[in-house]
Amino acid sequence: MTEATTIKELIQAVDRADSADELLDAVENLSEKKHKDAIPTLIEVLGFNNPGAAVAAVEGLIEIGEPVVPILLEQLDGYNYGARAWATRVFAGIGDPRALDLLLSAASSDFSLSVRRAAAKGLGIIRWSKLPEQEILPAQTQVLKTLFQVSEDPEWVVRYAAVLGLQSLALIVPNFKAEVVEFLKKLGNNDAELAIRSRVQMALNVLVQ
Repeated sequence: MTEATTIKELIQAVDRADSADELLDAVENLSEKKHKDAIPTLIEVLGFNNPGAAVAAVEGLIEIGEPVVPILLEQLDGYNYGARAWATRVFAGIGDPRALDLLLSAASSDFSLSVRRAAAKGLGIIRWSKLPEQEILPAQTQVLKTLFQVSEDPEWVVRYAAVLGLQSLALIVPNFKAEVVEFLKKLGNNDAELAIRSRVQMALNVLVQ
């Protein structure tokens, strides 16, 4: 049996699944292959009303990586909200700058706190080397500005993700470190949530050596 045949059969298993548990098993089996031919089926699963299968599909798409990005971006139009939310998690996990505008918008304005959280964390791990050199600094600056804004989100879990994003960004872009450290010190002094203050201190321990 060839690899292509195996993937085809796994895709068919997803299509044939007639229960939530059966769908979850089929999607997990397909995701484990990390094969490009699985991309359309895994993207389709994002629109199903099955959170477990969607999580498995997200993990599979992230593992496949960059080849997913143009296909998923192309299929975003007309998507239901749930599918767009899962797609944001995929883009955040891959870190491809082709999805940067989507992540910036999601982090700052999506009505779902879980989407804002995923996007904020993802902004810290963008693979900047994939951008043309002249576009890198302006894009990084926009990410920094957005993460500062998201650090004031009314939901503490989103602010927590913004701290993670800022820590990652400062490690990737050393020229931002001093500004990020100063911002985090103020955030740590002013945020009412203990979890945020603790996470800020963890970030400062990493950034201030």
